[in-house]
Amino acid sequence: MVLLKAKFNFQRRVKLAQSLWLLSWVTVLAGCLTFSLGVFLKVQLWIHHEVMDNTTIHAVPNTIMAAGLATVLINLLAGKVSQDALDAARYARRKQLIAPLFVVSFFSAFLMLVAVFLICALKGSLEESLKVGLKNGIRFYKDTDTPGRCYQKRTVDKLQMDFQCCGNNHYKDWFEVQWISNRYLDFSSKEVKDRIKSNVDGRYLMDSVPFSCCNPSSPRPCIQHQITNNSAHYSYNYQTDELNIWTHGCREALLTYYTGIMASNGVCVALTFLLQASVLVSLRYLYTAMEGVTSPETMESDTEGYLLEKGLKETFRCTMEKTKNFFKTNQVETVADGGEGGTPSPAS
Repeated sequence: MVLLKAKFNFQRRVKLAQSLWLLSWVTVLAGCLTFSLGVFLKVQLWIHHEVMDNTTIHAVPNTIMAAGLATVLINLLAGKVSQDALDAARYARRKQLIAPLFVVSFFSAFLMLVAVFLICALKGSLEESLKVGLKNGIRFYKDTDTPGRCYQKRTVDKLQMDFQCCGNNHYKDWFEVQWISNRYLDFSSKEVKDRIKSNVDGRYLMDSVPFSCCNPSSPRPCIQHQITNNSAHYSYNYQTDELNIWTHGCREALLTYYTGIMASNGVCVALTFLLQASVLVSLRYLYTAMEGVTSPETMESDTEGYLLEKGLKETFRCTMEKTKNFFKTNQVETVADGGEGGTPSPAS
C-alpha cells in the first residue's frame, strides 16, 4: 500500500530539491551546534572528574558528539544529492547513493533519540556519582602529601568558591571529617589531645569549615572556626544569626549546573532530530519522484512521489538489501581494480 502519495511536476521537483538543499544546510548548522554542546558538556564533566565517582555520565556527551558529527556529514551529502537532482545526468551518478544515505540518516536520527533518552535516564547516576565523589573529596582534603590526592584540596576549594557552596549536602559535612592534616597539628597542645581522645577513631574533629566556604559578600569577618560556639565570638548567635559561610551543599549546586547544560543539549538534539526527520521525508519524496525521470528528455515530465511504496517492514527490508548490494558492488569493483594492476598469475 502506497503511503502519502503526491504528484510532482518539474517545478515542484525543483522546489523540493531546493528546499531539501536549504534544509540540509540548516541541519548541518544544527549538527555543528549539537556537536559543540556535546564537547562543552564533555569538558565540563572532565573539569570536575575528581569529585565524581564514575564515568557513566560521559556516555551522554559521547553520544551527543557522535550524533552531531554524523548529522553534519550526512547532510553535507544530502545537500549535494539535492543539488544534483536538478540535472538528470548528474543525478544518475548520485542515485545509487540515496538508499545507503537514507539508511544512515535513519540510524543518525535514532542515535539522537538515544542521546535524549540518556540525558533523561542518567540524571540519577550523575547525582549518585557526585554524592560519592564529593564525599571522598572532603575526606581526602587533608591528604596534600599523598600521591594521587595532592590536588584534592585545590579542587575542592576552587569548586566551593566557584559554585558558592560548602560541603557535600551542607556545610556540616566538614564537622564529620578531619580536614586538617596531622602535620599542621600541635600534638603537645592540650586542646588537640582532648579533641583526638574524645573521638573513637582518633580524629581531630571540630565545628569549622575551610576558608573557601566563606561568603565574601558578608560584612562581618568570616567565622569559619567554632561556628556553633556562641561564646567564642562577640555579638554572635549561631541559631538566629545569618551565617557568613555558604550553607547549601556542592552536590545540589553541581547537579543544578549540569542539569541545565544537559537540558540545553536535550533541546538542541531534539531540534536537530526534527530537522533530520524533515530531511529524511524530503529525501524520500525526491528519490521516489525522480524515479520517473529516466533521461534528460523526460526531465520535465510529471511524476509521482510517496513516502512508502509498501509496508514499513517490507520497505525496510528492501532498503537494507539495496544497501548490501551497493557495498558488495563497490567491494567487487575494488578487488577488480586491484587485480588489474597486480602480479600476473603463474598460469600466464
